[in-house]
Amino acid sequence: MVQGTVNWNTEITQEWLQSYVDDWVKFYKKQTRDGEVASYIPELNKANPNHLGISIVGNNGVTIKSGDVDIPFTIQSISKVFCFIIACMERGVSYVLDRVDVEPTGEAFNSIMHLEMRKLKKPFNPFVNAGAITVSSMLNGKTSDEKLEPLFILLEKMLGYRPALNINVYESERDTSIRNRAIGYYLLELDYLESDMNITLETYFKQCSIEITVDDLATIGRVFANDGIDPNSGVEIIPRKIVRLAKALMLTCGMYDASGKFAAYVGIPAKSGVSGGIIAVAPPRVRDEELPFIDGCGIGVYGPSLDDKGNSIAGIKLLRHIATKWDLSVF
Repeated sequence: MVQGTVNWNTEITQEWLQSYVDDWVKFYKKQTRDGEVASYIPELNKANPNHLGISIVGNNGVTIKSGDVDIPFTIQSISKVFCFIIACMERGVSYVLDRVDVEPTGEAFNSIMHLEMRKLKKPFNPFVNAGAITVSSMLNGKTSDEKLEPLFILLEKMLGYRPALNINVYESERDTSIRNRAIGYYLLELDYLESDMNITLETYFKQCSIEITVDDLATIGRVFANDGIDPNSGVEIIPRKIVRLAKALMLTCGMYDASGKFAAYVGIPAKSGVSGGIIAVAPPRVRDEELPFIDGCGIGVYGPSLDDKGNSIAGIKLLRHIATKWDLSVF
């Protein structure tokens, strides 16, 4: 039975928090049976649907992790956040937002229906596939490797190491992504792409195939929670204006077409991927009572069993429980 009401009059210790998170992960791991892994990408279909892990890294240095935290996985759509940030850093926020909007769609992440039916002048936001592919085309460079080099540099600055590309996942996506190729051709027809379509799609498939862990997501989330500044060194890694814009988009568009419910019931910026990963950000908050991670934290979740929207089914429930119990909501 998951532990219920938490009495925060008791002194908050790392050991105490750990015991609660262990209990919650154990409880919500049972919910993985209600979802399915992403079968349309053959390599992702090999994931163990029973896995569930979480890592929380606070601005105060406290780290809590529980469950299946040592399983590497590819970032998939979480990469859209980082590529949007790179595009804004390279081309400027105004340039990017002239070409990609910031509105939620209410449609599936891989839909092009809204583009065709509403005759839009630009994709709704950079977190649906049409918007993300458009953003990938904006990145500087003549080849996919040149385009992604600044992304790897950014990740290395935040993580302290350079993550690798999972070649098997990349080739699996490249060889089976008929829908994304259809989106690419449609964007090409509308003259939205700023680089060769094949290079753009190669860039997109590669960015989705970068391999990380929940600890990595929590570490990156911590930088986001600190408005782009590395809490350890005090060095600004991402300009504040850009990271705040990215967090706003995560809150309104980050969980596919379940973003509205996630914002209402969880209330923190987050971005999911169909590998089962979720990066979430709890900024510092002002409260009359002492609460866990009141100075802000980054959260990484991995649970490859997905709901019908493409989000980790147990991961969302776990995040909702933690956000409620610890009063993490930005509202």
